[in-house]
Amino acid sequence: MKSNVAIAEISQPYAEALMSVAQSKNLTDQLGEDVRSLLSLLLESEQLRNFLDNPFVALEDKKGVINRILGDGANAYFRNFLLLLVDRRRILLLEPILQQYLTLLRQLKQIALAEVISAVPLTEDQQQAVKDKVIALTKAREVELDTKIDRELIGGVIIRVGSQVIDASLRGQLRRISLRLNGA
Repeated sequence: MKSNVAIAEISQPYAEALMSVAQSKNLTDQLGEDVRSLLSLLLESEQLRNFLDNPFVALEDKKGVINRILGDGANAYFRNFLLLLVDRRRILLLEPILQQYLTLLRQLKQIALAEVISAVPLTEDQQQAVKDKVIALTKAREVELDTKIDRELIGGVIIRVGSQVIDASLRGQLRRISLRLNGA
C-alpha cells in the first residue's frame, strides 16, 4: 500500500516542474485544460490506469499509448512531460501529479476549490449562490465546484473548502437537534 505522504513527496516536485515550464512558456491555462482532460480519461478508464501502472508493460508500449491518447494536436511540453514520467518509472503517480498541478494552478489563479455534496443536482442559480458564499468566505477571485450527489443527505448541501466545512444538510440539522435534545 502506498503512503499518501510518500506519494505527495514524490508527486510535488514533478507537478512543480510542470508548472514551472507552463509559467515560463505562458501555457498554464492550456496545460490546465490538458491535465483536466487526461485526469477525466484516467478516472473513466480503469483499464488505462491499470495499463499505465503495470510494471510488466514495456515502456515503449506505454509511450505509444500516451502518444495515441494525446493525438497530434497535443502540447509538446505536456507530451514530453508524460514521456519523461514513463522513462523515470513515475507514470504510476500520474494521477496525483496531475491533481497537484491543478492545485498549484488554483493557487496561482486564486481559485478556491469547493466540494459540494447535495441530495439532488444543483441548479445554475444554486451553484452560483454556493460560489458567492465561498468567495465571501475565502476572498478568492473565482470558485471551482466539485459537485457530488449523496441521496442520504435528504436535502440541503455540505460545502467543503480546504479544512472548512459548512453543513447545511437536513441530515446535519437533524444531528445537531438530536445532540441538543440529548444534552438537555
